[in-house]
Amino acid sequence: MNGGATPDGHGSTWNAATFGRDETPLEVEGEGWSSLVEPTGPLECGNSGTSMRLLAGVTAASPFRSVLTGDESLSTRPMERVAEPLRTMGAQVATTDGHAPITVDGGDLRGVTYETPVPTAQVKSAILLAGLTAEGPTTVREPADTRDHTEVALAALGATIERGGGLVTIEPFQHEGFAGRVPGDPSSAAFLVAAAALTGSELTITGVGLNPTRTHFLDVMSRMGVRTEARVERTELGEPVGELWVAPCDGVLATRVTPEELPLVIDEVPILAMLATHAAADTWFLDAAELRVKESDRLAAIGTGIADLGGHGGVEGDDLVVAGGGLGGGIAHARGDHRMAMAFVVAGLAARSVVEVDDVEAADVSFPGFVPALAALGAGIEVLA
Repeated sequence: MNGGATPDGHGSTWNAATFGRDETPLEVEGEGWSSLVEPTGPLECGNSGTSMRLLAGVTAASPFRSVLTGDESLSTRPMERVAEPLRTMGAQVATTDGHAPITVDGGDLRGVTYETPVPTAQVKSAILLAGLTAEGPTTVREPADTRDHTEVALAALGATIERGGGLVTIEPFQHEGFAGRVPGDPSSAAFLVAAAALTGSELTITGVGLNPTRTHFLDVMSRMGVRTEARVERTELGEPVGELWVAPCDGVLATRVTPEELPLVIDEVPILAMLATHAAADTWFLDAAELRVKESDRLAAIGTGIADLGGHGGVEGDDLVVAGGGLGGGIAHARGDHRMAMAFVVAGLAARSVVEVDDVEAADVSFPGFVPALAALGAGIEVLA
């Protein structure tokens, strides 16, 4: 992020926080919300929708102007869904035709009760972060349960949070600091689980986050014939962390992912769909329109990618159907989308012929070293120059 930081990477400053960065751990010495100062330039969020939406919530409470920008992919994603609730809280927020760049003129906020039109953890988290300095309680009502990392972390830090019945309410709060280790990303682990299933391998993944709102993909995979066992070993800021064991898989089964389930596997749909190409019957992902506004139009990308690889699947309205029967091979286009790149690579492990994935380096956005990791597991992968 470009907010006045010095470039040396050691004891550098961004706004009013000091970052001590010497490999790991990363130490951040903050001085409280009121000490934040206006950034000297745009806050560059790269490809991260989470960064942009959560930073919008933080800057909404700061009495100065911030401009949040991102790469070409992020600039196509809908941002009015986060701008509108922040406006109701008292911030002035302008989008660019509904997209990034976002300009936030922050200040004193008031607590509100806001119902999100679509289930999205990023928007919920932005509102809750803004609510930490608002006058009075802030409540978010969701149409369906979404991932709850923000609520879990804030509760572990001592914030007053009430949860239940589709509602999350937070009171104003300032924490005193903490220490913790960042667990492995379960969404990244999902690709390794699927790779083990398609190759009939046994695998243990260590140090992975096992938050129940992030592991529903394991329930879906269980219905698809993939046997796993999660073993919680510790907690980090309220988050369960441990091992994920994958048993050899005898074959992939078809399933149906309901609209109620979709928000809990939204990031894993690409790999679940690729797993489903190797089932013997149709797998359905119902009411999956939210996939159209991710890093790419994943709904279209999945259907097109399956066809490009000699499989059968497509989009019917907002539903994705994967016919199963396996993949013949071919060239798949990742469209610069990290999860699509990884999904196509894993799908190719069980294809009848060679699968080539272009733009595979996009995987480094969320899983640096993904291809070497698969190769280390014994997968037959070659990286072409």
